[in-house]
Amino acid sequence: MKGDASLFAAVDLGSNAFRMMIGQSVRRNQGFEIQEVKTLREPVRLAEGARGGSLDELALDRGWQALARFGKKLRGFEEGRVRAVATSAVREADNAQLFLASAERHLGFRIDVISGHEEARLVYAGVAHTVPGKESMRLVVDIGGGSTELILGQGAQPLLTESIAIGSSTFGARYFQEGRITAQALLEAERLATLQFEKVARRFRALGWQQVIGSSGTARMLAKVLKANGLNDDGQSGITYGGLLRLSLRLLEVGHVKQLRLAGLQSQRLSILPGGLVLMLAAFKVFGVTHMTPSETGLRFGVLHDLMCKH
Repeated sequence: MKGDASLFAAVDLGSNAFRMMIGQSVRRNQGFEIQEVKTLREPVRLAEGARGGSLDELALDRGWQALARFGKKLRGFEEGRVRAVATSAVREADNAQLFLASAERHLGFRIDVISGHEEARLVYAGVAHTVPGKESMRLVVDIGGGSTELILGQGAQPLLTESIAIGSSTFGARYFQEGRITAQALLEAERLATLQFEKVARRFRALGWQQVIGSSGTARMLAKVLKANGLNDDGQSGITYGGLLRLSLRLLEVGHVKQLRLAGLQSQRLSILPGGLVLMLAAFKVFGVTHMTPSETGLRFGVLHDLMCKH
């Protein structure tokens, strides 16, 4: 794989996990299609290591080690065929420069700290590339570890982008410390998320949409859990409002994430489940969503799409 001139790589330094996707461009009709070659995921939990605005030493070290492993796979890649982007955990950290200096050395490539709006644009580019629908308006909801991106677009064109500094990891740490779940914490977390979404909702509602897509790991995790445990309405796939409510009741019944017995839930995702669930419930409520389709693609596909368009 090393040095293969047809390959591109996207590295995503997220708040929960670092991911790398290597892909190639395959000609299709008048355009091209991104074909996935290899994907790696490292559960770095960078946002969990934020103490008083700075990333702690353990989080920094987990990040550097993950990037060193990615760097080994990227040896021989030309500079213009790799793009690494860092999102909210690095964006918000007081010691971001300390982290980045070593991070770039371990990876072997420059790392761009992107704005919330740039993140939203890239997420939409990834979704638009793989989810057909040239005419329909679609709302894309991307709940990450440290921020949530909302994009309204038509075909390949994003029309409205918003980034809100609330995410599954940050909400988990704030309201569900050490995995404890109470009715009061769920209500308070959902109230705050609802207030944040309401600030931008009017502009989205004014344009309207026909389809709702969830493009993050949070959306994929929730869809998988709802389906595997038969929590959705009438055996539907994807994410339904009724399914989210039933899942929140399951969480309240046990009172702690470690007591949860849910099919389809990986242990490393337990800590982000309550925060991700609350944010999704708030998004469904504010935007009047009854059903969401999870998308396998998002930021990394968007980064690859940009790289391939330049070549």
